[in-house]
Amino acid sequence: MSLGSDSGISGTTGIASGLGRTATADNLQRAGQRFEAVFTGMMLKSMRQAKLADPLFDSKAIDTFSEMQDAQVAQAMAEHQPVGIGKAMTDFLRSAEAHAQADTAAGAGLTAP
Repeated sequence: MSLGSDSGISGTTGIASGLGRTATADNLQRAGQRFEAVFTGMMLKSMRQAKLADPLFDSKAIDTFSEMQDAQVAQAMAEHQPVGIGKAMTDFLRSAEAHAQADTAAGAGLTAP
């Protein structure tokens, strides 16, 4: 049984790590931006839930509008003024991909035909 690069088995766990989709810098950047938007959205939602006072006008419509507004603000923040969590994630994934490639190359060099 051959464990070639197309078999989907890698690393010490025997399960593909799924880091192949980070192969292009554009994919990685978009993933980081999306992660940043999700993280910022969760942060805004948490801040809204920590109400410091009762609202003057309270309704489901205002809650829905606030949620939609928070989603748009989070996306805009991720695009223009990122917090930095997305960049940290993409840097981590880049280093993980580099280590995985180095381990694959080292493993290939150790096994002689």
